Amino acid sequence: MTSEYHAAVIWERAGQDFLAQSYSRRHRVRFDGGAEWLGSSSPLSVPVPMSDASAVDPEEMLVAAVASCHMLWFLALAAKRKHVVEGYADDAVGQMEKDADGKFWIARVLLRPRVMFAADSTPTQSQHSELHARAHEQCFIAHSIKGEVLCEPVFDPLS
Repeated sequence: MTSEYHAAVIWERAGQDFLAQSYSRRHRVRFDGGAEWLGSSSPLSVPVPMSDASAVDPEEMLVAAVASCHMLWFLALAAKRKHVVEGYADDAVGQMEKDADGKFWIARVLLRPRVMFAADSTPTQSQHSELHARAHEQCFIAHSIKGEVLCEPVFDPLS
């Protein structure tokens, strides 16, 4: 069985000078469920005003996809093991580097999830680490990219 996931990327020139490369990289990203984001190239790649720093760039979308997939697996696994999660926050970071051929790529994604559990169902630190390890094993987004995906969970049972 094959599953398909759709995202529409929509950009219009709007009269800007395309050949001079002074056109806006701002675009819309529409997902199959109806959500829509403003997208742009990263201002680290293409300077403002051609990039829109307030929009989401592809690199950020990739990092968010990895972090979101990991979180969803973590929540499912925690529920199966009767650990009630009250909150989950991750300040994920993607790092871009040049490969041996001089091409840029996202070489690693560092996840730093902080999970808040209900007081009567907080796992031990070992159980917490195991939940993240299992979530990482199940995350098909992480396994779909060639870059290294790392997870360094923050264990803070007092949160």
